[in-house]
Amino acid sequence: MAIILRSSDPLLSRIHPEPQEIDHFDNLPDSILLLIFNNIGDVKALGRCSVVSKRFHSLIPQVENVFVRVDCVISDDDSSSLLSDKPRSASAASPFSAIFRLVFKPLQALGQFLKRSGSSSLPSGSSPSSLLISGGDDGEIEQGGVTHHSPTQVLKNFDEIKFLKIELPSGELGIDDGVLLKWRAEFGSTLENCVILGASSVIPPTNSDKTEASSAPVAAVEDNGSIPESFYTNGGLKLRVVWTISSLIAASARHYLLQPIIAEHKTLDSLVLTDVDGQGVLCMNRDQLEELRVKPLSASSASKRTLVPALNMRLWYAPSLELPDGTVLKGATLVAIRPSESRKEVCDVSWVSSAFDEPYGVAAKMLVKRRTYCLEMNSF
Repeated sequence: MAIILRSSDPLLSRIHPEPQEIDHFDNLPDSILLLIFNNIGDVKALGRCSVVSKRFHSLIPQVENVFVRVDCVISDDDSSSLLSDKPRSASAASPFSAIFRLVFKPLQALGQFLKRSGSSSLPSGSSPSSLLISGGDDGEIEQGGVTHHSPTQVLKNFDEIKFLKIELPSGELGIDDGVLLKWRAEFGSTLENCVILGASSVIPPTNSDKTEASSAPVAAVEDNGSIPESFYTNGGLKLRVVWTISSLIAASARHYLLQPIIAEHKTLDSLVLTDVDGQGVLCMNRDQLEELRVKPLSASSASKRTLVPALNMRLWYAPSLELPDGTVLKGATLVAIRPSESRKEVCDVSWVSSAFDEPYGVAAKMLVKRRTYCLEMNSF
């Protein structure tokens, strides 16, 4: 006699139980999960991961590689309004007045992640304006009923950060369309070096340009490597001085802003503060970070930024500089800056030529081969 078992028969379900869903993440060791989280890096994505499970929530604070993308900037001059992420005018972006605060747009998962640190009492003698920078009480800004968090407050939820990168929504310096202005600075407790690359205009490579260049005279304008007299009379030098001072103030304002983060995270090996435009990059390595913790910076009496020491500067200039890819920089200028008290070799320019990514790295290498001009600047 044959016995027929139907799928609904309880005996069959006991012999062949229905397969259950397997969470493969449960089979991964913590070290692998941390490797995944470190490759994610983005603080908002990590905030979302932290609310997935209790295990993820306990592992996120151990992430070593963190990337913070700032959504908007609040000016010291008007803390009640959020500035747009769009490029600002030269007057609005002036580094002389725009000492900024960084905040995040609201994110529910990130807000839940922030609850991990809880709230602390208000430091005595602190004002709301200082809390917007340091994180202080809860590091939050109320705007139209919406809470925005400061990077300092968000980063308090990470215990073992080694590599930190913060990205601003735009550069601080308002420049005209077509103008090139880039800077890279390194700080310890004060400025250690800064490199600035600028050009009054950038002409991209085109096939028509190459055709015209091949048929044009070989040397229409004589260039002996010296700065032409017109550079001093048509405002060229004055413009470069403005670029230099503006870049230094922007760099020193960023450095001042990082103090509470550096003090809070003693595990840091590298810190980079950059912007979406690629205009400026501030870098600090482990030794420089430790120097700032041991030796407090000197703040400028005029505004919330680090005091810029007396400087020695070296300048290279080319009326027209054609790069290997065909791009032409008009009025190309490279400025290398070090404190007057620096013990580094003045003739060493290797750090200058490697300051920028391509194609501007090759522009710096071409410029340092030209005639060098030396300048000095007082502390400010």
